[in-house]
Amino acid sequence: MTVARITKSVVDRLLPGAVLWDTEVLGFGVRAGKAKHYLLRFRFQGRQTFKRIGTHGSPFTPETARKEARRLLGLIASGVNPSVKPTKGIVFLEQAERYLAARSRDAKPATLRQMQYHLRTLAAPLHPLTLVQIDRRRIAELLAQVELGSGPAQRNRFRANLSACWNWLVREGLLDVNVVAGTGTATENISRSRVLSEEELRKLWAALGSDGWSDIIRLLLFTAQRRDEIGALAWNEVDLARKMIVLPPARVKNKRQHELPLSHQALTILKRQSRRNDTDFLFGAKRGFLNWSDSKAALDKRVGIAEWRLHDLRRSAATGMAELGTQPHIIEAVLNHVSGHKAGVAGIYNRARYEGEMRAALQRWGDHLDHITGA
Repeated sequence: MTVARITKSVVDRLLPGAVLWDTEVLGFGVRAGKAKHYLLRFRFQGRQTFKRIGTHGSPFTPETARKEARRLLGLIASGVNPSVKPTKGIVFLEQAERYLAARSRDAKPATLRQMQYHLRTLAAPLHPLTLVQIDRRRIAELLAQVELGSGPAQRNRFRANLSACWNWLVREGLLDVNVVAGTGTATENISRSRVLSEEELRKLWAALGSDGWSDIIRLLLFTAQRRDEIGALAWNEVDLARKMIVLPPARVKNKRQHELPLSHQALTILKRQSRRNDTDFLFGAKRGFLNWSDSKAALDKRVGIAEWRLHDLRRSAATGMAELGTQPHIIEAVLNHVSGHKAGVAGIYNRARYEGEMRAALQRWGDHLDHITGA
C-alpha cells in the first residue's frame, strides 16, 4: 500500500492502476485509471465502504478533494453514511407520517401532539415534494414564514421537530444529510419572569371572544394551570359535582394526580362547553386543542401588548394570588409544584391537599380578575 501526502505533482506522476493514500487525512486517497479519481475509504456500521469524491482536475484538486473528504468524515462521525444515494421518488408527507407513527411509541402525548401539528400543518408546503426537492433554502423560507405568522418561539420549535424528522430520514438511509441543520434559529427575547400588568390583563380580556380558544385563555388565567393541561382537558377530568378538575398522573409534569378546586368563574366556563359525541375533549376534536400558534398570533394582533407567551398567564395568576395574600405553600399546591414547601422529606410527610385553602385562593383571584377586567 502506497502512502504519501497527496499533492498535484504526486497525482500527476501516478501510473494507471496505482492507488495512493494520504498521510494527512485518514482514508483519503486517489486511484489512477483512464482518469484519476479521489476517493474516501471508511468503515460504517462495521463494514468497509468507499465513497468516490470526484475526478482530478475537473473539478477537484488535491486540496479541494481533501477538504471534501474531511466534510464526509464529519458526516460519518455523526452517523450518516455518505455513500447512500437519496431516493428521488419518495414524497415528504409519506415519510413524515412514518416518522410520526414511529415516535408515537415513545413520545409523550403532549410532545406527539406538537410534532403532529408541526409536521402536518406547518410543514404542509413540503407535503407534495419529494425528499430530494427539499433543500436548505426551501426550509429556510418556510421557517421565515412561520416566524412571520407565529413568532420566533414557534419557528424554533417547528425547526427542532423538522430537524428531528430529517435526522430520522438520514438514519433510515433515505438521505445523506440533514438540510434543516444548517438553518438559523430565531432570537426569542421573551423573559421567563414576565407577569402581565393589570392594564395588559384588561386589554387581553377585552380582545377575547366567545369561542373555545377564548375560554381556554380565560381558564388559564382563572386556574393557573399549564397550557396542555387545559387545552387537552377531557370530560372525565371535570367533576362538576365536586367543582373540581382532577388530572391523572399521566397528564401532569410531576406525574402526581392533581385535584384542583374551581372558582365560580372557572366552573361557569366549563359548564357552558358543548359536549360532542365525536370527542372526549372539551376544546378539540380527538386530541384536544391543537391550533395554538395560529390562534395566539391572531389574538396578539387584537391585544396590542408587549410580547408574551401563554405560560406567562400561569405566572401572572400565581403572582396575583400572592399579592392578594395567599400563602406560598397554597400557591404551590394550586400550581402542583413539588418544590419549596413540599420538597424532600416535607413533601413525603405533608399529605394535606389544602382543598379549602386552594378553593378560597382561586376564588379571591377570580373575583379580582373580574374587578380589573370589568367582567
